[in-house]
Amino acid sequence: MTQAHASYHHGDLRAACVRAARELLEEDGSAGLSLRAVARRAGVSATAPYRHYADRDALVSAVAAEGYIELAGHLAAAHPAPRTPADLSAVAVAYVRFALDRPAMFRVMFAEPCDPTNEERAAATAAMREYVRAIVHGVFPDSDPEALSTAVWAFVHGLAFLYLDGKLDASSPETVSAEVDAAVEALLTVAPTTSRPESAPAEQVTA
Repeated sequence: MTQAHASYHHGDLRAACVRAARELLEEDGSAGLSLRAVARRAGVSATAPYRHYADRDALVSAVAAEGYIELAGHLAAAHPAPRTPADLSAVAVAYVRFALDRPAMFRVMFAEPCDPTNEERAAATAAMREYVRAIVHGVFPDSDPEALSTAVWAFVHGLAFLYLDGKLDASSPETVSAEVDAAVEALLTVAPTTSRPESAPAEQVTA
C-alpha cells in the first residue's frame, strides 16, 4: 500500500492527491502525472480528484505551491540573513542544489503549465519573490531592490537550468557548489576599474 493510500481518509482527499502526485513525480517525472494516475495511486475513484482539481494544471499548481514553500525554507536554512555577496552566494548554491536534488519538482514549479487563478501557487510565488527581494536588498541596501532582485534571481535560475540540462558540470556537489559560488561572487563583486573616457572632438581635416 502506498503512503498516499495509507494516509487517505474522508475529508483528506486534497492532501492525498497532492501526496500521490508527488510520489509519481519522484518515480516518473511529470510525464506520468495525470489526474487518473493520481486517483489510482491514492486508491480513489477516477473522478474523485475532480472534487478539488478541475484539471491537471490545477493539480500541478497545488504541487508547485508546496515546492515553492519548501524551496524558500531550503534557502533560508542555507543562510538566514545574508549581508554580504558571499552570503548571497551560499543561498544561490542552495537554490541550484535544490534543483539538482529534486529535478522533477523544480521543473513542475517553473516549466509546467499551471492554473493562473490558483491562489496557493500565486501566494507561494509572491512570497518567494518577496524573499529574494528582501535578501538582495539586505546585501545591497542602496540598490533598486526590484531590478537587482530580478537580475539576481534570473541569473541563479538560469544556472540551475544549465546544470539540469547538462550544459554545466554537475558531476559532484562540490563541483557545482564551487562553480556557482564563483559565478555569483564574480557577478556581484565586479566593478569597473576605469572610467569611460569622454569622447574626444574629431580632428579637423585640412586640405
